[in-house]
Amino acid sequence: MSWLTVLTPDEWNAVRLSVKVATVAMLASLPAGIATALLLARGRFWGRELLNGLVHLPLVLPPVVTGYLLLLAFGRQGPAGSFLAEHFGIVFSFRWTGAALACAIMGFPLMVRAIRLSIEAVDRKLEQAAGTLGANSVWVFVTVTLPLILPGIIAGMILSFAKAMGEFGATITFVSNIPGETQTLPSAIYTFTQVPGGDAGALRLTLISITISMTALLLSEAMARRVGQRLGAA
Repeated sequence: MSWLTVLTPDEWNAVRLSVKVATVAMLASLPAGIATALLLARGRFWGRELLNGLVHLPLVLPPVVTGYLLLLAFGRQGPAGSFLAEHFGIVFSFRWTGAALACAIMGFPLMVRAIRLSIEAVDRKLEQAAGTLGANSVWVFVTVTLPLILPGIIAGMILSFAKAMGEFGATITFVSNIPGETQTLPSAIYTFTQVPGGDAGALRLTLISITISMTALLLSEAMARRVGQRLGAA
């Protein structure tokens, strides 16, 4: 018996939407995550600590507060939301794209921290050696730094994905809990706990959530180990 036959259509939609939202959130935030981690690890500028605080703010703020701030900024009446909707036709509030935005912001600090620690562990002498051979800073980053920090990037991506899979407070505040549109796994589990006889459905989705998250973590460990072995053998 497969999960496809055990889950109802609404439950299967919640699973697929969660994976979709988590994947989009992870990939969309990756370029900014690498750039921010590099800036915090290597940059020396006024306001660096302020930037570091802003990046990690979602970790200490109640998720509901983050969701409400997103609603104020990216809602249909918000400054960013109205501008994007009017000029580009992009709508975040009460759409799955808004769930991806909320999950990306909530997982961003974890991604940045993992990548930043990896960057700080790089031996700068290797980069300097490449520079003395005539490589510019961009080429040094692509050919030397990026391969060395790849395990940290993988770890950051998986942490962001896992955080997105479990995000609830910011998502439900920003995009509500609309079946088939914004109802992710945590929202569906919450819905089941609020209705009589919903324990079985909540348990099924909980097991699915644990399985997906654990698989992602094990996969990240295997990928990071494999990359590390290749770098050690190089």
